[in-house]
Amino acid sequence: MALICGVLITALGCRKYVEIDPEQARELKYYNDYEQLLNNGNAVVASHNLAIYSGDDCGTESAAWQTNSITWVRAAYSWAVNFYTDQEEDQEWASLYKQLYIFNTIVTEVDASLNGTDTQKAGLKAAAKVHRAYNYYMLVNTYGKQYDAATASSDLGVPMILEPKFTQSLQRATVAVVYAQIESDLTTALADLPNLPQFNTQPSKAAVYALLARVHLAKRNFSEAKRYAELALNLQSTLLNLNDYLVTNVRHPQRIANAEEIFFKAPQSYPNGFPMSASLQALLGTQDLRYVLYTVEGTAIQWSNLTGRAFNRSNIVADAVPVGLGVPEMMLIKAECDARANNAAAAVTTLNTLRRNRFKPTEYADLAASSAEQALRLVIEERTREFMGRGFRWYDQKRLSKDAGLVPTITRTYQGQTLSLAPNSPRYTFPIGGKYILLNPEITQNPR
Repeated sequence: MALICGVLITALGCRKYVEIDPEQARELKYYNDYEQLLNNGNAVVASHNLAIYSGDDCGTESAAWQTNSITWVRAAYSWAVNFYTDQEEDQEWASLYKQLYIFNTIVTEVDASLNGTDTQKAGLKAAAKVHRAYNYYMLVNTYGKQYDAATASSDLGVPMILEPKFTQSLQRATVAVVYAQIESDLTTALADLPNLPQFNTQPSKAAVYALLARVHLAKRNFSEAKRYAELALNLQSTLLNLNDYLVTNVRHPQRIANAEEIFFKAPQSYPNGFPMSASLQALLGTQDLRYVLYTVEGTAIQWSNLTGRAFNRSNIVADAVPVGLGVPEMMLIKAECDARANNAAAAVTTLNTLRRNRFKPTEYADLAASSAEQALRLVIEERTREFMGRGFRWYDQKRLSKDAGLVPTITRTYQGQTLSLAPNSPRYTFPIGGKYILLNPEITQNPR
């Protein structure tokens, strides 16, 4: 079969799904062809983008930023009804589905390729399944409702494309069906993967366990989420001590050298400076080394149009901001699950282990919690600090809306108007690009 970066169409020939300009055509014949296809890091690491601007860790009163940011950034920031015109491409949707075409090609075809051992083929197929599971997790949590056991079998998720064919149904599968496919891909891939990868952009058992931990956290299966987080940590548990990078000429490790990263993914694009909301700045404080190392005054960032403090890790690290799966996330999932299981002491112990690597020793005092509820709030606050500027907070707000009192109504001033976002608002589910619905009427729009 030819490798085509083209347009997914139906048998009718007029129903376009994701438009991608042809770049090259090459016959996929040998195992190495498929291996090179999957290991093209630039093609498969791009993850979410829109959520980075929607969470309450993002915020600025800068009129210049609000006016001059590109259209889709302003739309995501203001929780708009539509993010794109009917003629525009949703780059997040398009990129994730383009990657899925690659993963589906490998899953479907690599077994029949020439050369390569059965073991190599099984490993590559497993790796493609992990990438596919990750993409569907991001798609269903961006464009579908939050998983709810009571309604997941009827809530609309996203179209499920599992083969590199042009004649598949584009109707949206339910959230339950999408999650079931994610879990199936991960569990069937597990046996054919190494414990740890050669490079953290490649799948591994640790990555499978980490993604399953995230999946079960979203499903509120807290005991399973903890179990998988611990399995991931048993394989990879290294934390960076940010004190090490206060030393002149000691560089923060980049993606494949970063021992915290289990499965590296990056945003499709990232701003020169991420506008930190007042609530994030108050929560972070000035002694936290994440503030010291990763933030600067917005006016110091060229072309940012920002005033006030800005998250600027990409400049300090000189690399993409990681938004995949990492050791800190597994620790925080474990801590959250302990808190929810009424084990406040265990939750806080895990929090303090992480936080001691985020402060100067002379400026740090251990946290304490007198109740499981307090421990849970401490965990959520730490997630906000640790994952600032990466879109995690948006997905946390979405899932924590299921917990009374954990997510307030969010307000922000945008171009002179006060905007509000209540827990469980339909605006927590992003709109599907009108272009895709016009071309494929069976794709229904989300209520806004």
